[in-house]
Amino acid sequence: MPVPHLTHTLNAPTLDLEKRILAAKPTIEHWFRKQWQHHTVPFYCSVDLRNSGFKLAPVDTNLFPGGFNNLNPAFIPLCIQAMMIAVEKICPNAHNVLLIPENHTRNVFYLQNIAMLQSIMQQAGMNIRIGSLLPDLDQPLPVLLPNGDSLLLEPVQREGNRLFTRDFDPCAILLNNDLSGGIPEILQNLEQIIIPPLHAGWATRRKSWHFSAYDNVAQDFADLIDIDSWLINPYFTSCGKVDFHEKEGLDCVAAGVNEILHLIREKYAQYGISEKPFVICKADSGTYGMGIMSIKDGAELYKLNRKQRNKMTTIKEGLVVKNVLVQEGVHTFESIHQAVAEPVIYMIDRHVVGGFYRVHTGRGIDENLNAPGMHFVPLAFDTTCMQTDPTARPDAAPNRFYTYGVIARLALLASAIELERYLQTPLPVLAEI
Repeated sequence: MPVPHLTHTLNAPTLDLEKRILAAKPTIEHWFRKQWQHHTVPFYCSVDLRNSGFKLAPVDTNLFPGGFNNLNPAFIPLCIQAMMIAVEKICPNAHNVLLIPENHTRNVFYLQNIAMLQSIMQQAGMNIRIGSLLPDLDQPLPVLLPNGDSLLLEPVQREGNRLFTRDFDPCAILLNNDLSGGIPEILQNLEQIIIPPLHAGWATRRKSWHFSAYDNVAQDFADLIDIDSWLINPYFTSCGKVDFHEKEGLDCVAAGVNEILHLIREKYAQYGISEKPFVICKADSGTYGMGIMSIKDGAELYKLNRKQRNKMTTIKEGLVVKNVLVQEGVHTFESIHQAVAEPVIYMIDRHVVGGFYRVHTGRGIDENLNAPGMHFVPLAFDTTCMQTDPTARPDAAPNRFYTYGVIARLALLASAIELERYLQTPLPVLAEI
């Protein structure tokens, strides 16, 4: 598959960015190695990127990635090798691992992700069972998947400070559950190592914390290769005590929207960009593309109808949105078969192991693509995620994908710093989003 078509004519800034990254590859890789000497890399991670042709930036980072089934099968060996490294670093004695997923039984795409993750860990040399937190599950539940695979969901039990299932006593707990609904008591104060740590979940984590850390990382990287950090970094601010349903706290959000729009217009004028700037308002915690809206003027917030307010009020697990991230919107000018697309990059430990394009036929270049109707196309890496081609154009497949991997690893580094910075955040049983 070729690199998706970049439809924007003003692609000079991104091409220049790609050129600089490719030319500085030894410097960049040395810089990353130094960073990992000082920071503990998250166990795994996925990063949503947007490429506007004049800007390439992360817009979301997920520390509980749920799309391993969408990766190119040719890169599963990379995943296995990276998984071996990740487990050895965090829990070198790990032999039995209990994988705890989201409480889904009907989302077959997510369950295929769990099956792939289980397979990767088994191929990496671990015994792995799937322990479900479904409240009414008291017997093992076999689940048949459309591709012919099957899963066995087993009820999790606790004795003292250890979790187990039937005859399986794990030495480590791997979460693929982002804890949006809070941290269950059964997971608290365990003697077994939990990866990722509980404070990486949305019960405590905030997107604004992540992008605050990313601000510093992006500036350091921009200084390293002599670029404008705006080319890789979206402006943002945040607001608390917001209630869209009751129309409370909207003044803060509207002011944030207008301030971000002002900053974007200044940059667009600097680079001669004629596109209409926009801002994304979204819940400061959570996933699944819920609680997100695209907006081009703060005044729009006061004109939302009831359906729009309800959409912004409640997110995953039925939680009420109280904190809002106001983020610069980054157009996506990549398309596959005339449908807009955005790259999602997957990492295990510090290694890029692949990714895919999120594609949506019903959304525009300035809209959230993580919505019903999306589909996925694996990134067409030729051999590895690190191999570049100095003889090809900067936007040729291996070169662009390497650039994607660099920006994604900047977000990964920001996540490491974010988790260190907020390590002492209290862990609530119930989340307040």
